Amino acid sequence: MFSHKFDDLVHALRRLPSVGPKSAQRMALHLMMKNREGAMVLANALSEAAQHIHSCSVCNSLTENDICDICTAHNRDDSLICVVESPADVMAIEQTGSFNGKYHILGGHLSPLDGIGPEEIGIPRFLARLKEGVIEEVILATNATVEGQATAHYLLEACKHLPIRMSRIAQGVPQGGELEYVDSHTLSQAVHQRMQFK
Repeated sequence: MFSHKFDDLVHALRRLPSVGPKSAQRMALHLMMKNREGAMVLANALSEAAQHIHSCSVCNSLTENDICDICTAHNRDDSLICVVESPADVMAIEQTGSFNGKYHILGGHLSPLDGIGPEEIGIPRFLARLKEGVIEEVILATNATVEGQATAHYLLEACKHLPIRMSRIAQGVPQGGELEYVDSHTLSQAVHQRMQFK
């Protein structure tokens, strides 16, 4: 509309998740009309991040080093691994302050219809990590979607011959939730995975 470069900026912003054409246009107009300095800071930060951030060679998280800070931390439990789908899941768990083990990020979930099998999400590499003999327990924290459940099931089957405890994060009714407002699938999961009292 205004120029080819403006159109290029709008198209580039549309690459972000959940950003449609109108949102991208609003962002581009804001950056060009009201915040040129912010646009330069953003451009520089994106360039630096794209050049220097890559996957950890151990867990696949994001890092500027060969091995991330969590993998090199001596105060974390090497024998406990939490398997998640993305680095965003690591951030969510870390914010709780309730986990002191290490992680393995798959980088997605199994989705045969989309051509995503075990190789595409690095499951053979994860199994090789388990065979090193340091890990005693794996917590499966894949998402509660059909694909996430299928991925967790695949990993359970792939690991059942190994001398490793396997567990799955609890799912069900959220704290403070009222049963009448919980969807039927979540409620079904909560009933089937109920806790036993002694």
